[in-house]
Amino acid sequence: MCTPSFAQSKKQQQLEEERQRLREEIQQMIELRENNKLKERSVLDEVETINSQINTRQNLIKITNQQANLLTREINVNFKKMEAYRTELKALKEDYAKMVIKSYKSKSHQSRIMFLLSSSDFAQAYKRLQYMKQYNEHRKDQADRIESDTQELQRLNANLSNQKEDKQRLIAENRDAQEKLKEEKKEQQVLMASIRKKRGTYTKQIKKKQEQASAIDKAIEKLIREAIARANKKAGKKVTKKGSATTFALTAEAKILADNFTSNKGKLPWPVGTGRVTKKFGRQPHPTLPNIQINSSGVEIETRKGEKARAIFEGEVIAIQKLRGASRLVQIRHGNYITTYYNIENISVKEGQKVATKQSIGQVRVNPTTGRAIMKFLIYQNAKRLNPQTWVYKM
Repeated sequence: MCTPSFAQSKKQQQLEEERQRLREEIQQMIELRENNKLKERSVLDEVETINSQINTRQNLIKITNQQANLLTREINVNFKKMEAYRTELKALKEDYAKMVIKSYKSKSHQSRIMFLLSSSDFAQAYKRLQYMKQYNEHRKDQADRIESDTQELQRLNANLSNQKEDKQRLIAENRDAQEKLKEEKKEQQVLMASIRKKRGTYTKQIKKKQEQASAIDKAIEKLIREAIARANKKAGKKVTKKGSATTFALTAEAKILADNFTSNKGKLPWPVGTGRVTKKFGRQPHPTLPNIQINSSGVEIETRKGEKARAIFEGEVIAIQKLRGASRLVQIRHGNYITTYYNIENISVKEGQKVATKQSIGQVRVNPTTGRAIMKFLIYQNAKRLNPQTWVYKM
């Protein structure tokens, strides 16, 4: 079982890692917004970005508060330890002083010899000799303990001082984060006011985008059904209707690959080296106009200009397509799973090619109008749509 101090230290480390992750995410958002200032970005894009920034900033403040509170508890624990050590050290020093005085009074070589010679027999003399040895060893142990406790007290003092400095730093950072949050909320209110004035126009824009996304989803699902039909035909499985297959007929090798993919659920790497999720999976209220429901077949990840897309698991490239009126995608098969990477350019793989985990497959395309590099990422098991956020590590 973990001791309370060890458990607290582990929790502190976890909080610090999360805090650093949130800080990096906010910095990335700021950089993306700075880079895109001269682009003709829509107000909806701006509000979506500022909303994400506000939510992340609020999470950062929450995590920092938790860290500061945990440090307060650790400081209190350390203070109690120091008081206990001081009490023990005082008692040890008093006991040691008495021993030294007693030893000084009987320190003469002659008195020790007389103490031994006055024994009634050899057995008593031996016992007295052993007593003298034990007494000297006890004195040495006492001295060592005093030295050890003194060093531990000094260590605790230094640790306490560092903890107090860490706490003050966290408080200062949180104060700064609160001020930035106020500024971001003011900006959000201004943007939302402009949207409310033209609600009807923006509602039409959102619905049009949703229709476009649905058309892309249907094209992707058609590609998946065709891939399943081709694979099954190659494996000798009879297909009653062209393109209607919904389940892969797995070879022994493909089954092993699928099982490995399954066993890595929640641990798979991100499909980009760095980025943030701007749209989650499934049916959800629109981030800017919550009265409008939107649906996402995968997740959308915003990343930096020039960022590479990468395979989240080993597999085989089964499709590289440019969808009508849309960008290009890469599909990779992993047994009976298919991952789709949409909005890719400068593609560096070919159909039929085997790829390794984290292998680069191309570059995330930058929208020339908005200046944003956003990749849509989907996972299917056979023809069934899955939530990538439950499969990819901390997505």
